[in-house]
Amino acid sequence: MAYEWLLCPLCKGKTRIQVRNDTVLQNFPLYCPKCKQETLINVKQMNMVVIKEPDAKTQSR
Repeated sequence: MAYEWLLCPLCKGKTRIQVRNDTVLQNFPLYCPKCKQETLINVKQMNMVVIKEPDAKTQSR
């Protein structure tokens, strides 16, 4: 089995997470120690997809 490091989708830096061909991640919070950002991702068959979150809206009273 081959392992590959997940790269940060924002800065392309190496994270601390390795995946295999049969790894499946859903709604995984990927933290990058380089840019200190957290991104929600899905991984299936070594393909990473970034989950876009809607921006929070302010509440009006």
